[in-house]
Amino acid sequence: MDFQPTQDQRDLRAGVRGLLEGRYGREALRAAVDAVTGAGTGAAVDRGLWRELGGAGFFALRLPESEGGVGLGLPEAVLVFEEAGRALVPGPLVATHLAAGVVPGAAAGTAVVTAFDLAGDLVAYLGEADAVLGAAVLPVGEPVRAADPLTPLHRVVRPGGADGAAYGSAYGSAYVSEGALLTAALQVGSALRTVELAVRYAGEREQFGQPIGAFQAVKHLCAQMLVRAEVARTAVYAAAVTGDPGEAAGAKLLADEAAVRNARDCLQVHGGMGFTWEADVHLHLKRAWVRAEQWRTAAEAEELLAAELLDSAG
Repeated sequence: MDFQPTQDQRDLRAGVRGLLEGRYGREALRAAVDAVTGAGTGAAVDRGLWRELGGAGFFALRLPESEGGVGLGLPEAVLVFEEAGRALVPGPLVATHLAAGVVPGAAAGTAVVTAFDLAGDLVAYLGEADAVLGAAVLPVGEPVRAADPLTPLHRVVRPGGADGAAYGSAYGSAYVSEGALLTAALQVGSALRTVELAVRYAGEREQFGQPIGAFQAVKHLCAQMLVRAEVARTAVYAAAVTGDPGEAAGAKLLADEAAVRNARDCLQVHGGMGFTWEADVHLHLKRAWVRAEQWRTAAEAEELLAAELLDSAG
């Protein structure tokens, strides 16, 4: 079997990359960070970009054409989510994509939909969302400090009794599995981007009269980063083809590790520069930390994989 992307899939990925490079490049990313960390009045979700993504079919990608969608599948979805992860596009991309066809306006990008995809009572982007996937109404939330400046968090205040049930995560395991896989694709995009950042900086920064990329220790770091990212990407692509929940869980494990460890190694390549606001590396690390806790954590993925192994052994 040939698991290489088809020409149409490569064209789709290139089109999304071109859209994001033109609409949400580094200057737009840094402007968004400044807006939310400066006066604190800026929004993490760019509604104009959200509508453009909707118009490009990002959220309606897997809806049938008869319902106004693009009619594609998970393999194509992970390709476009990989590009969004590479560009560090903020916002509840996964939840809004999953809500297409369920929440009015989600498919077109006119509605921002978040989800109970974090452990406990934390909800990301609640203050900027129009709906919560699986909830009848928007819950009340209190802002809490977040590691990633472009992932605002709220702690949900849940009422008791029957009203509280309306705030529960009513979506089923299929949504969780797909959400985990799409989040893994975002992580892969970030992991691949930090490889690019590390290699570029290693070729530009000089020590002792030569680029630091000439030193064996730096070469090894960059090589290990590439291996992690490519292994995770392969797992994500395979899980998208099979649709197997266990493979999706494994892909999430590998992608989370690749995104977090690659960002850390990229920081090492950059040295002290990587920890400053001048570099983008720390933004990838902070986003990777948050995504590692979304939809399916490492512990949850390990439990699922262990249960499948026990079932197969029995």
